[in-house]
Amino acid sequence: MTRSPRTVAATLLAIATLALAAGCGGGSSGAAAPGTSSAAGAPTSAAGSSSAAGGSSAAGGSSAAGGSSAAGGSTAAATGPKASISVLIASSGTAETSAVQAAAKAWNTKTGNTATVTAAQNMDQQLGQAFAANKAPDVFYLDASKLADYASTGALYAYGDKAAGASDFYPTLKDAFTYKGTFYCAPKDFSTLALEINSAMWTKAGLTAADIPTTWDQLTSVATKLKSALPGVTPLVLSTGHDRVDAFLVQAGGNLLDKNGKPTANSAQNVTGLTYAKSLLQKGLLQFNTQVGAGWGGEAFGKGKSAMTIEGNWIAGAMSADYKTVKYQVVPLPAGPAGKGTLAFTNCWGIPASSAHKQQAVDFVNAMTAKDQQLAFAKAFGVMPSIQSAAADYAQQFPAFKVFLDGASYGVGPVKAPKLSAILADYDNQLTKLETLGPKNILSRLQKDLPSSS
Repeated sequence: MTRSPRTVAATLLAIATLALAAGCGGGSSGAAAPGTSSAAGAPTSAAGSSSAAGGSSAAGGSSAAGGSSAAGGSTAAATGPKASISVLIASSGTAETSAVQAAAKAWNTKTGNTATVTAAQNMDQQLGQAFAANKAPDVFYLDASKLADYASTGALYAYGDKAAGASDFYPTLKDAFTYKGTFYCAPKDFSTLALEINSAMWTKAGLTAADIPTTWDQLTSVATKLKSALPGVTPLVLSTGHDRVDAFLVQAGGNLLDKNGKPTANSAQNVTGLTYAKSLLQKGLLQFNTQVGAGWGGEAFGKGKSAMTIEGNWIAGAMSADYKTVKYQVVPLPAGPAGKGTLAFTNCWGIPASSAHKQQAVDFVNAMTAKDQQLAFAKAFGVMPSIQSAAADYAQQFPAFKVFLDGASYGVGPVKAPKLSAILADYDNQLTKLETLGPKNILSRLQKDLPSSS
C-alpha cells in the first residue's frame, strides 16, 4: 500500500516524539547523556569514539586525513545533472566529522556536485522532525535499530541492491538493513562486542594466557579467582542495558525475534542466558557500570574498578585518550551453550524516498563505502569496514582488533520492528533490577510488548 506524504510525515513525527520520550539515542541515533554515543553506549571522547556502528580511533583519531580517499568509488560521477545534496551524520566527535567532510569535499571535486555534511546534535530528533516537515536530508546515518521505523512508513528509498558494494557487504550487515525482504541501504561500517581483560590484574590474580575464558564455566571460574585475589575490584563490569546483556541470550541460542520476525523474548534459550547473567550478579562477579559509579563499562575498566568488561572496538579511543597506562588485551566473548555469540552494531547511509537527487545520493554513498575510503575512515576514527574485501587490509593495519572483525561472521544485529524505543527502554530498566527480579518475569513482560516485524 502506498502511503501519502502526509501519512508518512505524521508517522515519523510520532516516531521522533516516542524516541525522545524514551530517552533513546546518542551518537548515530540520537541524544544521549554526556559521555555516551548511541545504542552501543560508546563514549564521545576527544579521541573520537564512534557510534553503535563503529568504534573509537585505534590510530588516535586523526582528522581530515580520513577523508582523503573519497574520490575513489564514485561510479556515476559524470552522468546526470549536477546537484547539491545535504548529508546529516551522527558524529562521534571531531575526528569523524572532519573525515566525512573531507571525503565529501573530494567527491565534490571529482563529480562537480556539492555535498554539504552536517553533524547532528540530536539525530533522532532532527531526523524525525526533518521527515515530518518533508525536508529530509538527501543522505543520512540510519542506525539499524531504527530501520523498521522508517521502512515501515515507506519513507526510505530502497537502493541497497543497486549499491556498488551490494555483493561485498557482510551478509550479517545486509540482513541488518533488510526489512520484509527488501535490502534498503548500504551499511557504512560496523562494530561488535568482545571481552577486554586488564593485563596487570590478570597477572596479579595468578592467571595466565591458558586461563582466558572460552566458555561460561571458565568465565565464572576466572571471575571467582579475580574476586578473591583483588579485593575492591569487580571482576566484570558491563554497561547497563540490552546492548550488553543480550550477548548472553545470543550465546544461549536465543534472540528477541525469530528469523520470521515473531517475538521470542520469553524463549527457553533467552531465559537460560538471562539466568546466567543473574548468577554472576548474585555472586558479585558482575556489576553494572551504575553500581560502581562509572558512566559506562569502559570507564569502569579504565579506572581500575573492573578487571574485565565487554565493549566494542570504540573502547580503543577512550583507552588511548584517557587511560594510556592501562595495558589490556581483547579476546572473543566466551561461548555459551549454543556456541559463540556477540552483538553487532551498524549504521547505513539512508536515502529518503522523497529525495529529488537519488542518483547523486547513491553515487555519494558508493564513494563513501569504497574500499580505500572505508579504510581511511577506519584510520581516522576507528570504525570497521562493512565490505568483506577490506577485511584483510583492516586486519593487517589493526591486528589487535581482529577479534572484533571476526565477530562479523557470528554477530547478531538489533531487533527489527517498528516503534521499539519505549519498549526497549522499559526492558533496559528491568535489566537494572536483574539481580532481584526473575528472568522469566522480565522476558515475559517484554514478550507481551514486542511487536512482530513479519
